[in-house]
Amino acid sequence: MTTPLPPWPVAPPRAGPVVLRAFTDADTHLAVELGSDPYVPLIGSLPPHPGAGQALEWVRRQRARYTEGTGLSFAIADRRSGTAVGAIGLWLRDLAAGRAIVGYSVSPAHRAQGVGRSALTALTTFAWTVPELFRAELYIEPWNTASIRVAEAAGYRREGLLRSHQAIGGTRRDMLLYAAIRR
Repeated sequence: MTTPLPPWPVAPPRAGPVVLRAFTDADTHLAVELGSDPYVPLIGSLPPHPGAGQALEWVRRQRARYTEGTGLSFAIADRRSGTAVGAIGLWLRDLAAGRAIVGYSVSPAHRAQGVGRSALTALTTFAWTVPELFRAELYIEPWNTASIRVAEAAGYRREGLLRSHQAIGGTRRDMLLYAAIRR
């Protein structure tokens, strides 16, 4: 028997300049922006350089993650304008074991502005409201120093190197394991 997902947050998680909210059809611009990055399409379901239809399908897949029981996928939105500037998810396949996996991507135009750190802080704070959850994990490729800085700034600690851990773009890749523990 699987553990049911927690309720969608009544108050949107927020930290610094961002708020985490549900995706809307108006967020297709984000899919187009993320799809222009050569790496982002390799790690998820977003095709490279998506057209309008593909961008809308991606947004709708993000909304469906919750009803499918996969986890919670949030748009990272600018707190003032509400414009989506990234995506972040709390994947709860291992919720019964007290663990979650976190993943995030920030639009290239909004990187190096504290968006990732704020979004990860907001998501982790929300994660600790889930009674069954005690550990949140991030998997980061060793070359991705920007993501490492985001994780460390949000309080995640490096636990080790997982060799040949994951296939990305058809190639086995090493991943650094970062984690935050509920205290």
